[in-house]
Amino acid sequence: MVAYDVPRWGTGEVWLDGETVVHHDLPTARPSRGERGHPITDRVLGWFGGARDDFLDVELDLEGATEFQRAVVEALRRVPWGETVTYGELAALAGRPNAYRAAGTVCAGNRFPLFVPCHRVVSASGLGPYGSLGTGYKERMLAVEAG
Repeated sequence: MVAYDVPRWGTGEVWLDGETVVHHDLPTARPSRGERGHPITDRVLGWFGGARDDFLDVELDLEGATEFQRAVVEALRRVPWGETVTYGELAALAGRPNAYRAAGTVCAGNRFPLFVPCHRVVSASGLGPYGSLGTGYKERMLAVEAG
């Protein structure tokens, strides 16, 4: 595990298997632990500083993911920096336009929040949830991309 510290956000963690990302936790208030200074966490820190990194070259551990889950992940990774899509639009981009709830379930179980940017998915009626981190966190992430 490699930790990183983002001023005014907290400490985040990235778990790697070689160069493959297995899990990523966004920064929150938590004790600082783990090694520092890995190239992937340098890029994550850059993102929080406004670097337009799409992370498309970062290999993710998608072992066990279904074909649909992989399609949602790949569709979401292609949503451009600073843009949003609805759950319905995400489902359509993944080839299953009526599967918006299933697309939402993929987002809810996302282990790679910056690499698979679920903060870019909004509800048809507004911002929508962002798990245990809440809508305020999601707003902050979208604000980073708004410049």
